[in-house]
Amino acid sequence: MHIAMLSAEYPPRWGGMGSTVYHLSAVLAAKGHRVTVITRSGGGGQPPPIEGVEVLTVGWVPIPMAFTRSYGRSAMRALKRLHAQDPVSIVHLHCPMISWSAKQFAHCRDNIAPVVSSLHGTWLGERDGLVTASEQKEAAVWANPNDLAILLTAKHYAGYERAAVNGSRICVSNSLATKRDFESRYSPPPDWDCEVVHWGVDTSMFVPLHRDDEDAMSAHAAIRHRYGSQSSDSILLLAVGRLAARKGYGSLLRAFAKVSNSIPAARLVIVGRGHLRSRLESQARKLGIGDAVTIESGMAFEELAALFRSADLVVYPSYYEGQGLIPLEAMASGTPVVTVDHGPLPEMVDNSVGSLFKMGDIDSMADAILMEMSDRTTLLEKGEAGRRRVLERFTYNHDAERFIEIYRRASGN
Repeated sequence: MHIAMLSAEYPPRWGGMGSTVYHLSAVLAAKGHRVTVITRSGGGGQPPPIEGVEVLTVGWVPIPMAFTRSYGRSAMRALKRLHAQDPVSIVHLHCPMISWSAKQFAHCRDNIAPVVSSLHGTWLGERDGLVTASEQKEAAVWANPNDLAILLTAKHYAGYERAAVNGSRICVSNSLATKRDFESRYSPPPDWDCEVVHWGVDTSMFVPLHRDDEDAMSAHAAIRHRYGSQSSDSILLLAVGRLAARKGYGSLLRAFAKVSNSIPAARLVIVGRGHLRSRLESQARKLGIGDAVTIESGMAFEELAALFRSADLVVYPSYYEGQGLIPLEAMASGTPVVTVDHGPLPEMVDNSVGSLFKMGDIDSMADAILMEMSDRTTLLEKGEAGRRRVLERFTYNHDAERFIEIYRRASGN
């Protein structure tokens, strides 16, 4: 098959969507299919080349939310040219960061190839997550132009999500929660064909700590020392994700202050790019935990993977996710996860691999962290269980097998 993959994110844009499209394309190519990715220009640098995967970049207008329409138009033009030169078997859209109208879906269906749309989440869900973050008094909720645009225009752009629901041969949701979100908001037709395929993670990069390997343990000790967590009674907590209000870092800092009262040697590392770093650092100082919190603006994947497996616990307090890959990266690294009992997160995390807390409840989050850290033996067992769960259910090979079957069904082969 020749698969045209349309995604607004692709390396060097290593967001959650970019990562999944990159890895899915690589596995599809390794299984003998050809993939052409049509993505946005810019981003800096060149993506790592993959045999069997061609990357076409197109122009777009860098205006919050509106870029989804301009990129969608440019991608359609590129898709038409591609199909004329090298016929496409299936068109795979990654929504909601591409906005096609009902007319564009119909044109693609009638003149190019059947459409499979991956549903990574809804703009209305993003908006609701931001509203919740505001209610929880997260810092600078509306200071980010992108977040403000979501608040003001999500209802309008939801119309393009409705077009994807009605215009795609098959929709593929990345979680049961996202599927239910689309069903409740858009009332799809009774014969709506929507599968659920959770995205996987890179299980060769995110691996558990090799405790019998001298070099691995030396690197582990260096990481712990770097963040002031080298003593036997210390704990190292890790949170990863874009520094945005929706991710819940303000709530995490307030919960960590309670954890620090019980475990003075506790340390927290937050890794993520975004505009909130100075505000979060100021909040940490006001809470009296400034010396125990480190915020990294970003790091190489190998360095981040090492940090995942050297942490004692990963905390993920997000107010909205379509799926959320950070918990899976932690589990693949053999590190237990504490996250919200809300949305798609309980589909991946339960008490056998970590624990859940009530979203926005500071005491519930702190109690969950302290409970996990109270028994180191159980913590290691949960880490091992998390790795097994990822290998069994959340790999890109599993995703590729599911999508190949979906492509064939969509195309009638």
